[in-house]
Order: sequence, then C-alpha cells, then structure tokens
Amino acid sequence: MQRHDAHTPSADRVGGPPYRLLRCSHIFSSAVREILESRYLAEVSARSLSIPQFHLLKLIGLNGHHQVGEVAGFLGVSAPAASKNIDRLCRLGLVERGSCDEDRRATLLSASAKGRDLIRRYEQLKRERLALVLAKFEAAEIDRLSDLLERFSVLLFEQEKGEGGFCLRCAAYCEVGCPIGDVFGHCPYDTIRSRRRGRKPVVKEEVS
Repeated sequence: MQRHDAHTPSADRVGGPPYRLLRCSHIFSSAVREILESRYLAEVSARSLSIPQFHLLKLIGLNGHHQVGEVAGFLGVSAPAASKNIDRLCRLGLVERGSCDEDRRATLLSASAKGRDLIRRYEQLKRERLALVLAKFEAAEIDRLSDLLERFSVLLFEQEKGEGGFCLRCAAYCEVGCPIGDVFGHCPYDTIRSRRRGRKPVVKEEVS
C-alpha cells in the first residue's frame, strides 16, 4: 500500500486545487488574525476593540485629520455606518473630533494622544515578538517570502478583480505604489494624501 504524507497528493487531490498551498495559506491567514492582530491587540488594550476599529484608528492616525465623509469613502460604507465605529473610538478616548477652519459644517477626526500611544505600543509589541520568529530566518528568506506573498496576492486579485474603494487589505500599512492598489487602478488613500500634498496620485493606465 502506498503511503501518503503531507507532501504527497492523495488520490482525491489528483487533478484538484493545490492542496498544500491552500492549506498553508489558510493557516498563515489564521496566524495573522489570531496572533498578530487579536492577541497582541488584547495585550496592549484593556478595552474591547475590534480589529476593523483598530485598523480605522491606524488609518486616522496615519495622516493627521480626516472628515467623516472621507472615512466612509475609505471603507466603502455609508456615513452613518462609519459614524458608529467612530463613535466607539471617541467614547474610548482614542479619536477626537474637531472643527474645520475651511468648512464649519465639517467635523475633523484625529487620533488622540491615547490613540497614538495605543498604536505605538501595539506596533512595538509586534516588532518584539516577531523578532524572535524572524531571527530563525535569513534576511534573504524573509525578502523572498514577502515577494512571493505579494506576487500571489496580486495575481489572485487581478484574476478575481472586485469592487474598488479603500479596502484596508494592508491593515493600514499603507505605502506609495502599493501593487494591490495598482490592481484597482490606484490607492484611494494615496489619492487623498496626494491632494493634500499638492501632487497628482499615481494612477495605473489601462492597457488596450
């Protein structure tokens, strides 16, 4: 009888999807959610804060002030839906509301000192814990893993392209020239950041 192990496709896998790739992808995403996000956030925050709410806090803290309408546009939700999460962050003292000098009707949002401190402690804890794991890899291996994960994600999004809009798939680790943003033509967050800095955002041209 032929022996099958984790690296040998069984009969029911022949001709099917890449079983091990799917298995490892789901395990990796679970590790990110359960450890890098939920566990580490719970360690630095005494209050119950959902992962989407924390990502929103990071987004608000990235570039100073945002209007409620902008946040709703980032998330692709209605203003009332965005306000619900913003209200929660304000009640926890993590986000502050302020007035806009140019438009008195507009409300500006910014991360409070408490909110910025929470982000700092979370990122510091993540760096410290990850350093113990990354020490077991060569720098070239880490770069190669990052390149492969990015390439796989980009190709998958290109094949199954969905709706545009600010997606937070990067968990608010925004960077200029994001390849995921390129899949959707541009990064909406970069559009607003560019407008404020007086430059044109980088927009991917359609290839005919």
